[in-house]
Amino acid sequence: MSRERAKKGVLPPAQEYIDKFEKMVREGDFYGAQQMYKSISARYASADRDAEALDVLHSGACVQLEHEQVTCGAELANLFTEALVKGKYQYDETTLERLRTIVKKFPRIPVPQNLDMPDDDDMQKLSEALGAAKTRVEVASSFLKAAIKWSAEFGAQKNGSPELHDMLAEYIYSESPEVDMNRVSYHFVRGKSPQEFASTLVNFTEKCYPGEDDLAIARAVLMYLSLGNLRDANYVMDEIEKQVKDKEQDFNDSELLHFVKYLLLTLERDALPLFNMLRQNYKAQFDREPTFYELLDEIATKFFGVQRKNSLQGMFGDIFKMMGGGEGM
Repeated sequence: MSRERAKKGVLPPAQEYIDKFEKMVREGDFYGAQQMYKSISARYASADRDAEALDVLHSGACVQLEHEQVTCGAELANLFTEALVKGKYQYDETTLERLRTIVKKFPRIPVPQNLDMPDDDDMQKLSEALGAAKTRVEVASSFLKAAIKWSAEFGAQKNGSPELHDMLAEYIYSESPEVDMNRVSYHFVRGKSPQEFASTLVNFTEKCYPGEDDLAIARAVLMYLSLGNLRDANYVMDEIEKQVKDKEQDFNDSELLHFVKYLLLTLERDALPLFNMLRQNYKAQFDREPTFYELLDEIATKFFGVQRKNSLQGMFGDIFKMMGGGEGM
């Protein structure tokens, strides 16, 4: 940077700072670089050079994450998303690719699986690894939820970018020490990768506790249907059965899954009486997961125009909003 330019307070091209800060990170000055990324990006934004502010934040997020500085990288990633909102940037493929690049930089570190280790040092390492994994999932989720919210406000579908939902679902499933399939399913059904979702469900059924497999599959199908998406609900169910058969696994042909299959057939035609009969006959199965009642009410509205009469609708609606973009998911 020339003395004349510095004296006048004129900002140089952002790449000059980007190169300098990357060098700081490579040399291990993570905190110092972090403060500079934040400070300089703010200066570009104040100078109405929003594109360069975004360049600084994007570079910083990627470089910090490459060096496994998850907290620092996630903070810059969130600032990148905030800058998109403040600058009213419209959702497009170019910006989606920049967000995808950040997501790919989030570390993927296998958590030790052997829980029968008597050594105290090993147990301490395991505890630290589990804690670090939870942190990675939390900060990545926070970033992606903010990005999904931005996309919904600035040009994507009303539920937000399907691609971003898929990225979040995949990261939660692959990196969480204890997988919450409610969260995973919530985002997959708002995505555009039903085949990947089916593969994820099959993988889950191979390692989950007894009785969780049919719940996970039924939940996935009902979530699709609650959004009015009969096509992907059918696809996921067929794909799961296909993959299970290809792997020569036993399929849990439970009463709950019998209901799901009958339900899919019922929704192919205008058969509200049959829908109500199915709900009554299989009521005991829904008691295993009370949120199924809410999903079925929504399905009745979507496919048969049934108006809700339940006074608890608002409460359950708030719960599902929390699961998605607010505090929950």
